[in-house]
Amino acid sequence: MHAHLALGIEGENYATEYLKQNGYHIIERNFLRPWGELDIIAYDKNKTLVFVEVKTLCEMSSLKPEDNMTKSKIKKFARTAELYANANPKLVNEKRGWRLDVITLTKIENDFEINHYKNIETSTA
Repeated sequence: MHAHLALGIEGENYATEYLKQNGYHIIERNFLRPWGELDIIAYDKNKTLVFVEVKTLCEMSSLKPEDNMTKSKIKKFARTAELYANANPKLVNEKRGWRLDVITLTKIENDFEINHYKNIETSTA
């Protein structure tokens, strides 16, 4: 397995544990269709359906993980989440709805620096 793929899997595992520790209930991981992918699908403490995109880089990279969330990637992420939500209406709480989150991870030695961006803006994407 290529190093960047292994780092991505490690980052998604770390993000999943972070979410669980913060009261999220994981519904599904690595939802993959020809038209898009969702890394983590979960309920938050308030029963809002949350779609989470995870971006992981090592500290030696000249970029930050946030730099990988381009407008086109956000647009595709939002479209994939909307298709999933529409296909699974029972998972969407009518009062709480659903939202898009991004978790970025920077691997520093044997640990991660984590940032959790909730309810990201998609109107400019």
